Amino acid sequence: MWFTRSQLRGVGFASGQARGNFALERVLCMALCAYYQFPSKPCVEQVLRVPCLGDNYAYLLHDVDTGTVGVVDPSEAVPIIDALSRKNWNLTYILNTHHHHDHTGGNTELKARYGAKVISSGIDKDRIPGIDIVLNDGETWMFAGHEVQIMETPGHTRGHISFYFPGSRAIFIGDTLFSLSCGKLFEGTLEQMLSSLQRIMSLPDETNVYCGYEYTLSNTKFALSIEPKNDALQAYATHVSHLRNKELPTIPSTLKMEKACNPFLRTSSAEIRRVLEIPLAADDAEALGVIHRAKNNF
Repeated sequence: MWFTRSQLRGVGFASGQARGNFALERVLCMALCAYYQFPSKPCVEQVLRVPCLGDNYAYLLHDVDTGTVGVVDPSEAVPIIDALSRKNWNLTYILNTHHHHDHTGGNTELKARYGAKVISSGIDKDRIPGIDIVLNDGETWMFAGHEVQIMETPGHTRGHISFYFPGSRAIFIGDTLFSLSCGKLFEGTLEQMLSSLQRIMSLPDETNVYCGYEYTLSNTKFALSIEPKNDALQAYATHVSHLRNKELPTIPSTLKMEKACNPFLRTSSAEIRRVLEIPLAADDAEALGVIHRAKNNF
């Protein structure tokens, strides 16, 4: 988790940037909550990345006050079980953004072992292993006192949803959006994907974006190839390279960073349109399609 100098000064920290362990992240999160005047219990106190299947991420969510634990998109069970054992946590909920096996592969074993409730989209209720709780677009669900807003974000799949924690300014977004990219269109249309991306862009800039894969370093190469004069992108690419050289994660990113750097959120960029020869008169869905095809062929 990263904070700007102005944010840190605003809550009484020294200038500069801070990136720390989960305990420090919790302190900074609480301080930022006060700074931004968030509700009194806004933050999921701990978010633990769990690498799975090589380049996937599942996420363990832990509420310190109640001991409630959720896992988002467990592609396999063993890494989740190991992480829970190290923390001496018990699993309460399994949250699935969509039905693909690399996001649900651990459901059955984890549910059997811990008695966890499986939560996902009503559209995907027949495709999610072990589903118990069906949630639909616009509904609110409570995770140990933390509000979770359900957002339909189709495009990658028909029933894809995202879990938005407004108090924590965090969204768990599966394969709809990656840092510097977005998901492939397996079941949805360009128009659906564009609508999903625009909906995500309507969230606050400070939103932390938790996606399903550690693809950021490879994504920098394509992004720079079609918008090489983007100063923010150049700086972010350098930062990403530095992190990955130290085998550190790049996730979460922030929505502000994605808006400034992610070509799939920048369909109106004059430079991208010039490089990819997208007519200025083309609408955003057409531009998104050209960017998608260029990425697939990169």
